[in-house]
Amino acid sequence: MSGAVGGEAMKALPEIVGRDEFDALIIRTDYGDEAAWQTVVADLALPWGDDGEFEPSVHLVDDPAWADLPPDEVLSEVRRDENLSVVFLADRVTMQSAHRALLALDITEEEDLDPTYYQELIDSPPPREFRTVPAGVHDVHANLSIANMDFEEFAEAAFVEPDRIYRSF
Repeated sequence: MSGAVGGEAMKALPEIVGRDEFDALIIRTDYGDEAAWQTVVADLALPWGDDGEFEPSVHLVDDPAWADLPPDEVLSEVRRDENLSVVFLADRVTMQSAHRALLALDITEEEDLDPTYYQELIDSPPPREFRTVPAGVHDVHANLSIANMDFEEFAEAAFVEPDRIYRSF
């Protein structure tokens, strides 16, 4: 997709293909530390749930075409997927942090939010992002996919933690 944002041309990105609608989408945007990325991938492959009863289901985008893209450009690209409610970025912060916390981004566009519902939040709009450890990706993705919970609930759970990282309820 090619377009212009603020007068600057966005780089053409490869289409994301092969993602099952139940796969969590993880996009790598930092290529400075291959060992850190391999740790993230290994952590994402671990069974999850209270007793590890669920197999992980992820779709990894590991293509340097996505390198150094800011979150808003990633969102512009992935919003075409109607079956997507959240995308996770493995960015520079992910690769440099001890917890390998990924950036969770809300796919909902601000104009999609019900103004009546969010009227009381005018001064404080709902959170659009938070960080989660790789093990939390599955919990977040699964609950958002079936509309069991809202993005804001996960963001609030992350924000009350001292390091502001979601782990699990």
